[in-house]
Amino acid sequence: MVAIPAKNESLLLGACLRSVNETVRSLRLGTGVGSVCVMVALDGCTDGTAAVAERAGAQTVMSEAGGVGAARDQAVNRGLAHLHLLAGPHVWVACTDADSLVPPNWLTEQLRHADAGADMVVGTVQPAMEGGERRSAWDRRHRLVEGHPHVHGANLGLRASTWAAVGGFGVGAAHEDVRLVERVRQARFASVATDTTRVTTSARPWGRAEGGFADYLRALDGQVG
Repeated sequence: MVAIPAKNESLLLGACLRSVNETVRSLRLGTGVGSVCVMVALDGCTDGTAAVAERAGAQTVMSEAGGVGAARDQAVNRGLAHLHLLAGPHVWVACTDADSLVPPNWLTEQLRHADAGADMVVGTVQPAMEGGERRSAWDRRHRLVEGHPHVHGANLGLRASTWAAVGGFGVGAAHEDVRLVERVRQARFASVATDTTRVTTSARPWGRAEGGFADYLRALDGQVG
């Protein structure tokens, strides 16, 4: 299943879901996998995000707890219920964000790592920006390679049983992805950090979560050296 939190993302969610639908098609063509649920958690949305999700064929669930961590967990819980599945080791949860574009091989590569024994796959992202001081600062601080040290909720996959074992993402307005990855690694589940599933994410300077990715990008200004 694919879990996507969205907070007033009517302008960007459509493109995200088109990329997700493409990776689902690639997965089905390559492996014959049948049931895949794409679940969008509507995090207190007041715009047309729900309608965009429904037009793209995604399932939706209202998340009123507040915060991206709770929304991610709500998406996973409702996705499991939609598929009539328990949080077992054979259920894979792929996470991205509503302002992001996943590559066609995104799910195929995550599941390839899972088949090789990984309980969690931590991918890379690249911001959708060309040149400039901010991009230079980003490039100097991010080596997108195998075994990279980065964590992004926009590119993360794990077994449902692993997600459940560490208590899910938990409540939090930001950095819920980092905390989950830390707990998974501390619990000694097998994890892989890979650049084979690179996701493109928005480079907007003002995001939906205080202390989130947009704030990080703004902080790069003036840090080229």
